Amino acid sequence: MSLSKFYKKSIKERRLIIQSLKDIPLSEMNLLNHESYIPNDKLDLMIENVLGYYPLPFGIATHFNVNKKEYLIPMVIEEPSVVAAASKSAKIAKIHGGFSSGPIQPLMIGQIQICNIDSKEERNEIFEYIHKNKDNLICFLNKQDPVLIEHNGGVKDIQIREITNNDQLFIILHVIVDVRDAMGANIINTMVERLADKLRPEIPGRINLRIISNLAIHRVAKSRAIFDKDALGGKEIVKNILDAYFFALNDPFRAATHNKGIMNGIDAVAIATGNDFRALEAGAHAFASFSGQYLPLTRYFLHPEGHLIGEIELPLAMGTIGGMISKHPGAQLSLKIMDINSAEELCQVTAAVGLAQNLAALRALADEGIQKGHMKLHKRI
Repeated sequence: MSLSKFYKKSIKERRLIIQSLKDIPLSEMNLLNHESYIPNDKLDLMIENVLGYYPLPFGIATHFNVNKKEYLIPMVIEEPSVVAAASKSAKIAKIHGGFSSGPIQPLMIGQIQICNIDSKEERNEIFEYIHKNKDNLICFLNKQDPVLIEHNGGVKDIQIREITNNDQLFIILHVIVDVRDAMGANIINTMVERLADKLRPEIPGRINLRIISNLAIHRVAKSRAIFDKDALGGKEIVKNILDAYFFALNDPFRAATHNKGIMNGIDAVAIATGNDFRALEAGAHAFASFSGQYLPLTRYFLHPEGHLIGEIELPLAMGTIGGMISKHPGAQLSLKIMDINSAEELCQVTAAVGLAQNLAALRALADEGIQKGHMKLHKRI
C-alpha cells in the first residue's frame, strides 16, 4: 500500500484513495463531508492528511455560580450524563453560594536539558555562569517578545535543577514565563530555543531538549464549594461520599478512576474552548503523583452542619488567545457564551467544573450506582 505524497492531495482526492484502498461505500465516506463552519481550505491547514470532519456534541452545563458570577458552560463530549451531572452538582452548590475559585498566576515552565557534563568543574562552571548572568539572560529573552512584555508578561526567573541517570549528570534549566492569556506552548518553546542558542558557546556540556513542561506547578487552579446535605440525599449519602473519597485517597487504582471523572468535565470545557486537553491530562496526572503516590485531585470534608465541603487543586494551563483558540470559530463562540474575559477566569471556572463533575460521580456511586442514570441516557441513542 503506497500513500506517497498523500499530503499533497486535495481532501476529495484523499477520500477517494482511502475509499478505494479499503473498499468503503461512498455513502459512508460522505460522512466526512459534513458541513461545517470551518471551510475545507482552512481545515486542510489545521492538521495533516485531512479527510473531513468528525463532529462531536456541543452541550451547555447550567447553574454554575463561580466567584459570584453566573456562567453557562459549553462542553464538547460524546459521553452521556456528563453535562447533566455537572449541572446537577452546580445547582446543589448554589444553595450555599456556588463555587469559590482562587487567583491563578499564568506562569509556565520551559525546560533546557544539558548533557555530557564530564566533571564537577564543568557542573560548577554552568551553575556559576547561570547565576552570574541570570538578569542579562532574562533581559535578552524578554527582548524577543516585546508584545508579551507590553501586556506585563515575560520571563520572571531561570532556575537550575540536577538529575542523575546512573552515573550520568544532567543539569536542567527551568525558564519561568508569565504567558498572560495564552496557554503558552509556542511562547515557551520559542524562548527556550533562543536561550539554548545563546548558551551553547558559553557553557560546557551538550544542550539537548528545549521544550515546555506540561506539569504547570506555578499555574495551579483551586476551587471550593459546600454541597448541601439534604440536596445530596441526606447524611447517609454524605457519609458514603466521604468513604468513597477515602478509598481514592488510599488506593491508586480507585484514584485513577476518581480523577478520570474530574477530567470528564475539564476536558469537555477544554475542547469546547480550543484548549489542549492532552496537555491538561498530562499535567493533572503528573500533579496527582507529585508526592510519590498517585492521589485524588479533590478533597472532601464534613461541614460542621453536616454538609459536604469539596475542594479541587490541579494545574490548568488554559488560554483565551493564540493557536487554535483564535482560529476556531467554535472556540470563540464558547468563550462568548461563557462571557470569559481572561485565561485566569477560564481556569477558575474550569476547576469548578472539574469539582462538580467529580462530586456528581461520587454521589451516583454512593447512591444508586453509576450505571442506572448513565445507561438510562445511553438508551435514548
